Amino acid sequence: MNRRQTADLLDRLEELYPQARCALCYRNPWELLVATILSAQCTDDRVNRVTPALFAAFPGPEAMARAGQDEVEALIRSTGFFRNKARNLIARARVIVEEYGGEVPARLDELVRLPGVGRKTANVVLGNAFGIPGMVVDTHVKRLSRRFGWTKSQDPDRIEKDLCRLFPADRWVQTGHILITHGRAVCKAPMPLCGACPVSDLCPRLGVVKSR
Repeated sequence: MNRRQTADLLDRLEELYPQARCALCYRNPWELLVATILSAQCTDDRVNRVTPALFAAFPGPEAMARAGQDEVEALIRSTGFFRNKARNLIARARVIVEEYGGEVPARLDELVRLPGVGRKTANVVLGNAFGIPGMVVDTHVKRLSRRFGWTKSQDPDRIEKDLCRLFPADRWVQTGHILITHGRAVCKAPMPLCGACPVSDLCPRLGVVKSR
């Protein structure tokens, strides 16, 4: 796809999903950071069912830093990989308290230094909690960006760079939301619903995109 076709496809998707947004429930950067970590290998719906009790018991980094492993595990067990997640939640909270005065840092290089935080999680927090442009590459974004011909890479970091080159920074956050929404609704894995896809005429996967 050339840049015009790429822009046309994203514009069409944005028209289709004007309300696309982060599906995790949160009230501040700390809660979004926690919820994003819990969402690994777990649905957003399940995370949203778990976090109210978790945040009631441990409302901020200070409380989480003092938590016992067993206490946290009991509250997040249904999200999967609960032992590792609990360990990282407590360790992350301690770093935030000790090094950042209890405030979640608003810089990517500082976020990825926190236990269990990678670029995807960091970009989720930056874009949604702080309004700082970040391109989230999760399983849906990876799948769709390859199907659309926006990248040839399998590496999330490389895909992030490719997408950031394609689109202006002020569209990065919403691009992630749009691709995730379309990936969940239509462009599924392993079999996309191409026959019902409202942007099939612009999709290079079907071999129907024509130069303008």
